[in-house]
Amino acid sequence: MILEIIKMAFESLFSNKTRSFLSMLGIIIGVSTVIAVFAIGQGAKDEVNSQFQNLSANSILIMSNMGRGATASSKFSANDANVIKEKVAHVGAITGALMGNSTVSYGSTSKSYEVTGVDINYFSVSNLKLAAGRAIEDDDISGKGMIAVLGSTALTDLYGETATPASAIGTTITVSNKKFEVVGVLSANGSRMGPMSVDESVIVPLSVAEKTLFGSKGQVLLNVQADTVDNVATVSTGITAVLREEHKLKTTAADDFRIMNAGTMVAAAQESANTMQILLTVIAAITLLVSGIGIMNVMLVTVAERTKEIGIAKAIGGKQSDILSQFILESIILSTLGGIIGIIIGQIAIPIISYFNIMTLSPSLTGPLIGFFFSFFVGVFFGFYPAYKASRLDPVDALRSE
Repeated sequence: MILEIIKMAFESLFSNKTRSFLSMLGIIIGVSTVIAVFAIGQGAKDEVNSQFQNLSANSILIMSNMGRGATASSKFSANDANVIKEKVAHVGAITGALMGNSTVSYGSTSKSYEVTGVDINYFSVSNLKLAAGRAIEDDDISGKGMIAVLGSTALTDLYGETATPASAIGTTITVSNKKFEVVGVLSANGSRMGPMSVDESVIVPLSVAEKTLFGSKGQVLLNVQADTVDNVATVSTGITAVLREEHKLKTTAADDFRIMNAGTMVAAAQESANTMQILLTVIAAITLLVSGIGIMNVMLVTVAERTKEIGIAKAIGGKQSDILSQFILESIILSTLGGIIGIIIGQIAIPIISYFNIMTLSPSLTGPLIGFFFSFFVGVFFGFYPAYKASRLDPVDALRSE
């Protein structure tokens, strides 16, 4: 009997293919949207993790603050790293950097990059890995060596897609009309250090950045590592007190620096990603709700059209439960089939969108699962009333209907 009910449900749906497809269309769009929502949310979270992968949980970033309310002339500099190391307790390691935009050229290729002057601790504290060559050493800084380390994207941009890290070692690039020898190339990283994209950077000795490239015009960045995660707040407070004293700031003056810890930055970025995901989920839920109402409307029309059929079924011994099961099953098949098609479309769209770099999407098992179960739920919930109405029809009145 169950197989017969299923067969009749499919026959009824396929007898009017256009109407059935239009009923499924809302489910298809809704489920595809659900999958896209979770792919966008997962992609945003993956991007956040990628951006901050070089910052440990005990990292503290300090940057100059020239915003509203700050002092007109900031005394914050890369040399403050030495002061912090000497006077602030619980500091495990610290590195200073001076950043600025410069035109970098190799051969006939020229492009603007973030050029960063660093000390010898920069590579170890920032967890940067070399694909070829060497890092900046103490002699390079003390001797103001005109040498550079390239990010992976900078290598590809300047030397071409087929260039290897080893092939760039020993070549000469031009940075702000100054000649620099390439001594190292970083492995592809994908992260950021404050405002700087590591892959798109050109790294030079701090002394060269200070004296030759930027002077006082560069953006200072200090990366401080607390000795333990528990001491991050203590170190941040200590840094504030020491730097205000060192810069001789008045009590009423605003800080001429900004302190950000990795945990706060990651939490804020993750919260933004979650907010966006919730917003898009609400939109997808509304789409599925509207499509469910559409299915209910179609099923009510179907009941009205098949009144005589229902009367005949009851007259030959069909039970109320059989009629109820058939119409609920039709609704479930309609919505679930739409859900499956929506899942297929959504899963196909993710790699296509990712390929064209329209936005960052990451496949998620949660999206298809929620999309499928939601479509099933829509079929049951919105199909029940039409099915119940059909099962309650009086067979005599149904047979009299035209």
